[in-house]
Amino acid sequence: LVAGFFGGLAACQSTLQRGRVAVCRRALPAVAPQPGIRLLRAGPGPATDTVRVDYAEGNRQHWLTCRFDAGSTLLALATEGSSLSGPALYMLKRFYLDTPDAAAGDPANQ
Repeated sequence: LVAGFFGGLAACQSTLQRGRVAVCRRALPAVAPQPGIRLLRAGPGPATDTVRVDYAEGNRQHWLTCRFDAGSTLLALATEGSSLSGPALYMLKRFYLDTPDAAAGDPANQ
């Protein structure tokens, strides 16, 4: 019974993490809209409830980090150069991340 509980918990965490990675990855075309962006890696970030996406623009490597609440709600997005302001994050979530364009533009699908 205990093994089944922990197995189910691990599966739930895995699903949550995959969803977070997808959200952060899908934000990449909006944050770095230049042509020729290549996804290098997407996975857990440096802190709890964060995801880091590494990408290349030409020969230069860049990153963005997304911070989430305990679920899959995006709370903050930062690049090596700046952080999105509250209004910019709202616009990103409201008018891009929840659209078919974001799913189609996901760098993992390229």
